[in-house]
This record gives sequence, structure tokens and C-alpha cells, in this order.
Amino acid sequence: MKRCFLILGLWLYGTAMSFGQDYLLAELSKAQKDIPIYTTATFKSTRLVSGHSIETIAAKHLDFRISHRFGAINSGFNELFGLDQSTIRLGLEYGVTDRLTVGLGRSSYEKVYDYYAKYKLLRQSSGSQNIPVTVTGLVAAYTTTQNTMPTRQYFNNLERQSYCAQLLVARKFGEKLSLQVSPTVLHRNKSETPTDANTLYSVGMGGRFKLSRRTSLNAEYYYTLPAFSKADLSRDAQFTNALSIGFDIETGGHVFQLHLSNSKGMTERALIGQTTGQWSMGDIFYGFNISRVFSFDKQKNQHQ
Repeated sequence: MKRCFLILGLWLYGTAMSFGQDYLLAELSKAQKDIPIYTTATFKSTRLVSGHSIETIAAKHLDFRISHRFGAINSGFNELFGLDQSTIRLGLEYGVTDRLTVGLGRSSYEKVYDYYAKYKLLRQSSGSQNIPVTVTGLVAAYTTTQNTMPTRQYFNNLERQSYCAQLLVARKFGEKLSLQVSPTVLHRNKSETPTDANTLYSVGMGGRFKLSRRTSLNAEYYYTLPAFSKADLSRDAQFTNALSIGFDIETGGHVFQLHLSNSKGMTERALIGQTTGQWSMGDIFYGFNISRVFSFDKQKNQHQ
């Protein structure tokens, strides 16, 4: 008889525990539906390769970026297949809020200064808000400071200015794959050649495939329309679309990237407006990017 009571007690206890767990799971599921769950780390950096990603810098954090690109592989042994040549960009990006980032940089290529602001308009989320994509808006300006030359003459400072506007739209598909599309308008007050349009319309496409916990393969491609309308000038035939491939390695506060590209420059102005290299001809520039983030958030630092 005692054994029967013991078995009955254990059965009732197990039933109660099972009911309690189901109740807690149901309440947790209900709570998750009442709050938005935002997708994080769509990309590991504010850049795919050279072009911007939808990511912004966290509030009160500063990102110091070094971008380095060597010469073309087809430059031959005399130039050590590009190693004797180099182009560098130094940049600083600061998170005003978690959604607003401002930045500036300086490229040795044509001695260009660039400055921009980007704001995360929408964030991919589930739960109470089902938003399928993250959307970030970007505006940027560029100032060329190289000296006037016979092949490239500037008659006033306004001719040295260029402007860019982008809408960056991305979605993270699970833990491994993220894709992005970037409609872009680039305006140069002085175009690269007399036959090249001042205003260019381009669509950037790119993505990230996670290979392991700390490595990923990135790629980006900018397709520039030959002409937006019949009234516009067509693209000069010497310019091509930019294609870049990068391999990312994350090491704590650093993101290190090795990449190949047919573009010598490292801003949207160069990617869209100045690319002349062709992959099929060996006009491939290789290089690397280094990103280091510094925190100025005293409250977070105290809790670490």
C-alpha cells in the first residue's frame, strides 16, 4: 500500500512540475510577442569591403579605421606585382547614438577628404514588431585637395566638391548569411572627363557569409547605370563597375579584412565614379582594412 501511495505522489509531483514548466514557457512566449526582438550583427563592420553597410557605431564609441590598397597585380615584377605602390585612407567614426553615426576620413588617392552621417531608420525585428529588413540612410561629401594639373584642372573650390546619398537595405538570413542592396546617387561638381555625366545613379549589391565564429567572406558590387534618362550624359566608356571581395577576421575589438578589388579608391566617390580596372585583364588591387573600436561610455566600462 505504501508503495502505491509513493508512486501516486511521484506521479502527481511530476504532473505539477510539467504543468508549471508549460505555464512558464507559455508566459515567456507571450512576453516575447509583446516586445520587439531586434536582429544584431547583420554585418561585423560599418563597411562590407569599401562601401558602407547598414551598421552604425554604438553610442559613445569611436571606430578608428585604416584602409590600405596596393597597386594592380598586372603591374608586373618591376613593381613587385603592386607591392611598390600603395593608397591609404585613415578614418574616424563616432556613435552619437546607437542609430546615428558621423565620420570623416582622408585618402591619399587624389588627397580626398570625406565626411558623412548615417542614421538607422528601421531595424530588422520580430516579436511585437515584424520588420523584415534594416534600413539605414547615408549622406556624404568629398573634397579633393590635390593640386591642379594640366590633365586635371580646377578653376574654383566648388569644382572640388562631390556629394553622395544612399539608402542601405539589408536582411540577415539566419546566423550565416546577410544580404544588402544600396541604391545610390553620386554628384560631382566636376566630372572625371568632359564626356562623363556629373550625376551618376548606381545600385550596390553585397553580402556576408559567415564561415566560422570569427571569420566571414564578404563581397560587394556597384552597378552604375549608363544613363538615367535621355537628357543625361552617358558614362564614359573607360569606367567600369566596381567588384570587391573580402575575407574578414574578428579578433576581439579588432576587425581585420583582406580584400581584392578592381577599384583603386576606397570611398563611394571612387568606387562608383572612378573605377577603371577590369578583373579579366588582371586590374586587381589587393589590400587590407583594420578597424579598432574604443569605448567612451563610462557606465558600461565600470560594469566590465
